[in-house]
Amino acid sequence: MSNDPADPLVVFTPSGKRGRFPVGTPVLTAARQLGVDLDSVCGGRGICSKCQITPGYGEFSKHGLSAREGALSDWNAVEQRYKDKRGLKQGRRLGCQARVQGDIVIDVPPESQVHRQVVRKEATARTIVMDPATHLRFVEVAEPDMHEPTGDLERLARALREEWQIEEVTAPLPVLARLQGALRKGKWQVTVALHRDHRGGPARILDIWPGFTEERIYGLAVDLGSTTIAAHLCDLRNGEVKASAGVMNPQIRFGEDLMSRVSYAMMNPGGDAEMTQAVREAIDDLARAVAQEAGIEPARIFECVFVCNPVMHHLLLGFDPVELGQAPFALATSSSMSLQARELGLGAINDNAQVYILPCIAGHVGADAAAVALSEEPGKSDDLVLVVDVGTNAELLLGDRRRVLACSSPTGPAFEGAQISAGQRAAPGAIERVEIDPATKIPRFRVIGSDLWSDEEGFAAATAATGITGICGSGIIEAVAEMRMAGLLDASGLIGSAQQTGTPLCVPEGRTHAYVIHDASATGGPRIAVTQGDIRAIQLAKSALYAGARLLMDEMGVDRVDRVVLAGAFGAHISTRHAMVLGMIPDAPLDKVTSAGNAAGTGARIALCNIAARAEIERVVGEITKVETAIEPRFQEHFVAANAIPHATDPFPELARVVALPDVSFNTGGGDAAAGRRRRRRG
Repeated sequence: MSNDPADPLVVFTPSGKRGRFPVGTPVLTAARQLGVDLDSVCGGRGICSKCQITPGYGEFSKHGLSAREGALSDWNAVEQRYKDKRGLKQGRRLGCQARVQGDIVIDVPPESQVHRQVVRKEATARTIVMDPATHLRFVEVAEPDMHEPTGDLERLARALREEWQIEEVTAPLPVLARLQGALRKGKWQVTVALHRDHRGGPARILDIWPGFTEERIYGLAVDLGSTTIAAHLCDLRNGEVKASAGVMNPQIRFGEDLMSRVSYAMMNPGGDAEMTQAVREAIDDLARAVAQEAGIEPARIFECVFVCNPVMHHLLLGFDPVELGQAPFALATSSSMSLQARELGLGAINDNAQVYILPCIAGHVGADAAAVALSEEPGKSDDLVLVVDVGTNAELLLGDRRRVLACSSPTGPAFEGAQISAGQRAAPGAIERVEIDPATKIPRFRVIGSDLWSDEEGFAAATAATGITGICGSGIIEAVAEMRMAGLLDASGLIGSAQQTGTPLCVPEGRTHAYVIHDASATGGPRIAVTQGDIRAIQLAKSALYAGARLLMDEMGVDRVDRVVLAGAFGAHISTRHAMVLGMIPDAPLDKVTSAGNAAGTGARIALCNIAARAEIERVVGEITKVETAIEPRFQEHFVAANAIPHATDPFPELARVVALPDVSFNTGGGDAAAGRRRRRRG
């Protein structure tokens, strides 16, 4: 790595790690020096192909660089030989062969990562009344009669009307081309896959089989998030989830947060189309993956339901997202959409598969929030409930039987482990749980991939394969909250010195301090610490979340909520106690703070499995009141007050019943612990 500002800047996504390297440095070497998770088995000889990377070109305002064609060395014979023998996805390079020539953004795809992210968006158990839009229907069709000249399709339509009360049907050309052969092979008995639109109109024949078929048909519920894409493969007969899988959203290489992607589209002609292609290919690959896991052919997937935030919505559909980056944040359309999968370029599933996209609530509150409303039904609650879908862009619903309000809050990627000095995505080896002894100030922790705590016997052996690689979102939240409870962090978010806190684990870090959780640097391993910069990143994220909730409460005219529901994959894995200590959410009894798991994914499954739910959520969305945080002056007031941990003015009485937070202040010139408890006077 170089300190010469004239050397090219290399930024790796999704980790966000960056550094300058001399011209000619192999990408694999740069990745290793930065600690980027890029696999290689053959030692950089171009044999194993584990080090595949995807370079990104264009203007990257978030990263402060412009990546031009030629920023990597030319395609070489080793890469061509590998592509000829085994194939290489369009746009991919081998990290061991590509050399740095200029400023560049490099994405490390999931399959090239040693410690692949654990996409925690499992399907939540839920009872759903089954009435999907797509059914199998067995019918007996009258044979042709010279005295009654009608076509095979017309007689099939008549049979469906008489036997199943389906008044009108249509069929695409490929199905019509197989209709006569299926009828005759089945001796005038056929099974059809029939799709009904909840708005009415003709039913659509998606496929046809001779005779009675034992075939099952499936649907895909997709939660398209800015960081991850999760898909649940459901049996459309009984709603059973046959397989679930998730991948990182490949658009991360264009920007970690939504506005960075809007900016990329603004500054790079064709950038929106580039992001659209990337996400559609990822969804196609994900469909194949869940089908393979379930042991079915992808062609048996006849329906897809998508939920996503507005920017993802536009990029999925091929709409330019630029209008969403500036007031009044106009959507191309906020209505639900029904279309054919082939219109989205989804070629892995059935050729005639249908797609339903839930409606968006407003410019920054999308179909994913609508899905949460469908799943959690705040408008049917007798008590006042706050539903928080925690993510890179948090979305909040507050309501009861009287009315429901909604807003979005730009929390950023810190809760996902990004912008954190030792942060990483949730992957084996990442610290996910932290406890700090308030007396000794010594931490213990758990990592993904092991159920043992770091001070338990067998921990070293259990984590030998994964190592201890960093700290993920749930881990950093617990670490910061535990530091506050142990007296290592004051209410303003300042980390104390070793003298002030009484522990040598608080070490100098420039003009501030850091708290060391794990240090294996003596043996060549990582040092994982919480720095003052990390605290600031978490403060900014949690303040945005809290300020959004307070705005909704102001609009509702209340100072307290009865209960809080944490939704989203991340919300399902954070401790409610630690979230309350941080002040991420308004004060409430801890037993009234619960997790709903992946509520957006659940809402998608409900819409997939029950056609009436589609009409219901379209009605509900029309009744939700949107509060726009971006133009509301009180948002900034609430944001500033929420910077304190847990809060500058709200006493958090419910939290005080169960947690006693130390009254310490480290904003002093003194060095002893007593001085740390005295506030400096302003002269």
